[in-house]
Amino acid sequence: MVRVIYNQWYVVLDSKEIKREKITAVKRLNKDLLFWRDNSNQIHCIERTCAHRGADLALGKIVNDHVQCPFHGIEYDGSGKAVLIPSIGKNGVIRSNFKVKSYHVDEKGDFVFMWFGEERKDLPEIKWLEGIDETFNYSSLADIWPVHYSRSIENQLDVSHLPFVHYNTIGRGGRTLVNGPIVEYKDGIMNVWVNNVSDNGQRPLKPEEVKKENCIGRLQFIFPNYWQNIINKDLRVVAAFVPIDDSNTIIYLRFYQRFLKVPFIRNFVTKISMPFNKKVLNQDKRVVITQKPIKSELRMNENLYQGDLPIIVYRRVREELKKSAKGVSE
Repeated sequence: MVRVIYNQWYVVLDSKEIKREKITAVKRLNKDLLFWRDNSNQIHCIERTCAHRGADLALGKIVNDHVQCPFHGIEYDGSGKAVLIPSIGKNGVIRSNFKVKSYHVDEKGDFVFMWFGEERKDLPEIKWLEGIDETFNYSSLADIWPVHYSRSIENQLDVSHLPFVHYNTIGRGGRTLVNGPIVEYKDGIMNVWVNNVSDNGQRPLKPEEVKKENCIGRLQFIFPNYWQNIINKDLRVVAAFVPIDDSNTIIYLRFYQRFLKVPFIRNFVTKISMPFNKKVLNQDKRVVITQKPIKSELRMNENLYQGDLPIIVYRRVREELKKSAKGVSE
């Protein structure tokens, strides 16, 4: 069982990972899942264990937009219902217990979102990252971290580690003193305004003393698991922190830009930027995988300070959302 916020839309895959009429088998939120696109390009998701005799449906194939079990040819539709059992004939009556669990899925921003929660007809709308639209182009990479997804999220909300973890990349300049930061949360979206400066012996400004217009950059996190660094209106770094299980997370990292307009040049620039972004991510990974315990909670044996306000707010909101949705997965 993986402890997550229930009744949420989770980013689970990059859209390009799911091909038409092909099976994509992954573990997400500690569930063995199977995804595929049908002929109308709609994505479906079901669990992988056949309801007949427990074979792995991921070893099967797509037949007439259905998943065909590799063992006895039973076909399942996108709702997880068996629609054909060859051994009883095309007109055979299929009992209702020949069904595997299915999940609602949708696409937004070239990510695949999966609803992990109670079955309902009126699913909430998927929220998207502010300002990112089709005028941007991006390059991407994926990396697996042996940590609970909460740890990887908190790392990207941590505003005081940059001069130390990223001393020779994005943390150059020695801005070790953290003013604020300003943290605002509303309706599942958290924004953090950053104002880090050189330490000349002054005291850090409190959040209410910091002006947003004096901040360099803004972090935006949308619960439960995706984030962006708003460097400026034309430059963004985006990450989705996707739970595999309680001990492993896959991070989808993207670099977005729109300051270059010529297609070939803009694609080239985003592509060559990824080794640098990979280096930055690996600097984070080197430290985060050493943190104990492997996942974070609202209250732990830690000593926090003013600069940790984004992490404190994240933990509080996460705990509130877990409680409001009865806290854990199935």
